[in-house]
Amino acid sequence: MKVALVRHYKVNKGLPENHRLSTDELVAWFQEYDESDITYGETDLNNIEWKRCFSSDMPRAHKTAKHIYKQEITLLPELREIPMPIIPVKFKLPFILWALLFRMSGLINKQARTDMAETKRKVAAVLDRAISESEDDLLIVSHGGIMKFMRKELIKRGFKGPRFDIAVNGKLYLFEKQENETY
Repeated sequence: MKVALVRHYKVNKGLPENHRLSTDELVAWFQEYDESDITYGETDLNNIEWKRCFSSDMPRAHKTAKHIYKQEITLLPELREIPMPIIPVKFKLPFILWALLFRMSGLINKQARTDMAETKRKVAAVLDRAISESEDDLLIVSHGGIMKFMRKELIKRGFKGPRFDIAVNGKLYLFEKQENETY
């Protein structure tokens, strides 16, 4: 069985123009990011005839999936981006510092830890569903954060595939499991 992970195409929303942002300004920027269109690109499907496609139901992932897969797409809210932890700060911070806080939020924010645990559960459930429904090759279009959890879960289940830190927009990451292997 083959499972391919693809991160949605690049979003047409640049980094915030203000160098320093309040919590409210950052939340507003993320809302705009979620609603922004994408720049379509090309995705090499490795000459594999994908039989199924699961996609996040967020517009940027769904549009990417429709662009690269011309058959029926199963939209799954479980594949949505990990929720941004709201970290109330009384002063403005540079965007790069916000990004670092998000990366470390699992260490310092109880809600972020809960969200990550829930994300891991959802990823496992999606793979359980995919494997129980069929052994047909599966294309999954989602988001960078989800893909990291998905990769870990695939490896745990005996799939072999590439490492990545930050998934490249539109790039296919192929994971394979031999037919006689079980998890």
